[in-house]
Amino acid sequence: MKGHVKNGYKLNPFSTLSEDKQDYNSDPSLNDRVHVLVCIISANTAQFLTGDFVKKLREVRLAARDMGMPEIAILTKIDEACPEVDKEIQNVYKRKYLKKKIEELSAVLGFPPSCIFPVKNYHSEIDTKDGTNSLILSALRRIITSAGDFVNHL
Repeated sequence: MKGHVKNGYKLNPFSTLSEDKQDYNSDPSLNDRVHVLVCIISANTAQFLTGDFVKKLREVRLAARDMGMPEIAILTKIDEACPEVDKEIQNVYKRKYLKKKIEELSAVLGFPPSCIFPVKNYHSEIDTKDGTNSLILSALRRIITSAGDFVNHL
């Protein structure tokens, strides 16, 4: 997140990148740094997150928070988790099931509910839909705005 990993570096889960390695960027620029943490979680598998995954994600999220970095979660596949959403996408924020999912995700991972954005994925649709686009663009707008605010306050 601090920009020390050079472009093209192949992550190795068995080895950490240390300052003495050639792929370590000792003087990262603003462009090298992460400006916003975005976590993507599927609504229909969120309840199956393992303890190890949750622990690691919390560590990453807290590290981002310590750096003052904005944190956003995207809750995907909401139409699969709650089929009524597919029929009335404009009422996504009124669905009790999705509100509960957002609250559960907030409790488990620590993201504030206002930073969790439900989106419906395009999967087999031929044409785009305004309601689906609206959710996706709302999340994207928040990501871009948050990243811009973060950079402007450095």
